[in-house]
Amino acid sequence: MDFDLADSGSTEALGQALAHALPGVAGGAVVYLQGELGAGKTTCVRGLLRTLGVMGLVRSPTYTLVETYVLPNLTCVHVDLYRLQSLTEVDELGLRDWVGPASLLLVEWPERGGGHLPPADLDLTLLYAGDARRARLLATTPLGVRWQENLGRDSSLSVYVSNLT
Repeated sequence: MDFDLADSGSTEALGQALAHALPGVAGGAVVYLQGELGAGKTTCVRGLLRTLGVMGLVRSPTYTLVETYVLPNLTCVHVDLYRLQSLTEVDELGLRDWVGPASLLLVEWPERGGGHLPPADLDLTLLYAGDARRARLLATTPLGVRWQENLGRDSSLSVYVSNLT
């Protein structure tokens, strides 16, 4: 599933749409966010988290590595692996411990985690497209397929992004 994103507002709106389409995550959910620096990974996460109910500041975990948001029915963990120097550091973060009932793990720069990460349900890649962005969403598990199907059924999605394909 591909999306054209005209600006950062559209990127944040994609995150909102992902939140609205999120199926029940009784067993937990994992999203990988890939793309170059500044492509909009944290912007998309911000839209998703705010829509799920996070009221406070949604920060990029570039320096803290992990930001945790506890909601009444869901714990969201936003991780940025960009600054990691070794795979040992990935293990030390204990990310597999964060995957479980009513959890949502959002991982930026998952390629730096090697095989030390839980598998993704959705893989979101944000690419530069001139002054705009292009997003590519790939479901990799049955939960991811349901999530993507919910997103495809959202008739209001065209308000958020253009050229849904």
